[in-house]
Amino acid sequence: MSDVRQIVCPHCATTNRVFTDRIGDRPSCGKCTQSLFVGTPLTLTAGNFDRHVNHSDLPVLVDFWAPWCAPCKAMAPVIEAAAKALTTTVRVAKLNTEDEPQIAARFAIRSIPTLMILRRGQIIEQHSGAIDLDRLIGWVQSAIAGAQPPHR
Repeated sequence: MSDVRQIVCPHCATTNRVFTDRIGDRPSCGKCTQSLFVGTPLTLTAGNFDRHVNHSDLPVLVDFWAPWCAPCKAMAPVIEAAAKALTTTVRVAKLNTEDEPQIAARFAIRSIPTLMILRRGQIIEQHSGAIDLDRLIGWVQSAIAGAQPPHR
């Protein structure tokens, strides 16, 4: 029997149970029927942040950014490419620190861009500053390989 993972839908935020060996089959949400894996960054807000970060077995790579930040703007295409490259292994998301200062404060974000990998609400790794796509993917893969999978 295969392991089951909880995956939060990027469209309706419903938690779905997916067999690990079926993740590559591009499963759909049981509620809204849209794909659970979209290959684009998810926009996080105060309304959906905890749901996606705390209730999914997928690690979440959060890009803490602001619209006035030049390095953040330079990182935007890298984050887009990472979302496509890591579609079924990591949920890539963006959080605008100007719109959601309380979440930025909760994670003590002092500089942007800051990239943070979280699993079940726990910080796995953190990186401040711009990074190229190859280094970003290597950093993410190394971090999630070294992190313990969630226990229930």
